[in-house]
Amino acid sequence: MNKVIIITGASRGIGKEIAKELAKKGNTIIANYNKSEKQAKELKEELSNNKININIYKADVSKREDAKKLVEYTIKKYGKIDILINNAGISQFKEFTQITDSDWNNMINTNLNSAFYMTQEVCPNMIHNKKGCIINISSIWGLVGSSCEVHYSVSKAGIDAMTKSLAKELGPSNIRVNSIAPGIINTEMNKTLTQEEINNIKEEIPLEKIGSTKDVERCVEWLIEDDYTTGQIISINGGWVI
Repeated sequence: MNKVIIITGASRGIGKEIAKELAKKGNTIIANYNKSEKQAKELKEELSNNKININIYKADVSKREDAKKLVEYTIKKYGKIDILINNAGISQFKEFTQITDSDWNNMINTNLNSAFYMTQEVCPNMIHNKKGCIINISSIWGLVGSSCEVHYSVSKAGIDAMTKSLAKELGPSNIRVNSIAPGIINTEMNKTLTQEEINNIKEEIPLEKIGSTKDVERCVEWLIEDDYTTGQIISINGGWVI
């Protein structure tokens, strides 16, 4: 591929898998992290041991200034940005009446505003180059909503709406914008689930299994290589939501 790729929230889970596999294929990766410095350094060391280089960059992309600095760093070092993968995100399980203003604002800032800031900051470079690919990592709960995860569902639905709108606006500049909406994936985000809860979920999924980070990563690779898919919400969920 040999693309310059920014991945937010790349030190763990889905973001880490995406960063590792795209780096192995010869791409220039800027792996963003915020609080997970230890994991980010471990990722860099793991790849370095296999003679694969990767950039790690600390930034709180829920803040405009940090997002701007991350983009400026990338353009200054590599001259362009080919692909942006908005993956940074958090989750919280809480009854709607118990969600505080702080809970709400933190969720929207981390999941939705970060994608807004990053996308707005990379757009001038992509528009100038008349090419680009933006992939947003959403969730099935952005499509159908989830009980006791209202603020999370809203943040992901916002990402999907932004995806569709931007695809229409940026299409004439040869910039494709798509969203991947995973179902339940085996990551730390779901570590609070008991084995019984996981088994119950498996019974609801037609393929009777939990998804892996590799399942999402393969879709990312396809969206990068494809040149005619834009404005789509692709749900990787084993048939859980159809």
